[in-house]
Amino acid sequence: MKKLLLFFLLTVGSGVYAAELIGSAYVNMTSDTSSAAKTMAINDARRQILIDKLSPYAMTDQLVPAIKDAKSADLVNLIAETKIDNEKISDTAYSAKITMTVDKVASRTWMVENDIQNWLNDGSNTDVFVAQIILGDDAITDWADFNRIMRAERVDFTTKYIVGKSVTVELPTSSRASITIALRGAGWRTAASAADELMRVWK
Repeated sequence: MKKLLLFFLLTVGSGVYAAELIGSAYVNMTSDTSSAAKTMAINDARRQILIDKLSPYAMTDQLVPAIKDAKSADLVNLIAETKIDNEKISDTAYSAKITMTVDKVASRTWMVENDIQNWLNDGSNTDVFVAQIILGDDAITDWADFNRIMRAERVDFTTKYIVGKSVTVELPTSSRASITIALRGAGWRTAASAADELMRVWK
């Protein structure tokens, strides 16, 4: 049974790890014309999605103001694909659900150029993956338990970012399946969205 679970995690885990960073935003803008409102809406959606999808992989106190202050034209190349659904247009208003795929390579390059500390995997390094550990009310005990599990599995990890009770770490991809099994066996829960590469861990 354990071998079957391990095989399942390896199969599903590798697929998730290769997934793109995809996010959606619901926007509703008004302006002098519907065309101007649509441009504003797309620009706003782009900023929302970039902040949402890149925040787990960067220092947010550096990333967020940089995205907010950047010219819209400078952020266009950070998006690989855009899809628009439920579009509604009037003479002066525009609303829609906008879905965008973040370009990892371009985003990582942009963050480096803007001195934003980040650990976004652009696909060139398949040796590590990123996990976000959400600690409970007794954060010290939870963090000690996470470290105990990693020691028991002989897993070395790198702590990248700590904000409140959220700790972002890099873990070896080769140990992803065994880490997941060990965490779940110790009462932790894990999830990896099909829309991004981040593993979320919580109790």
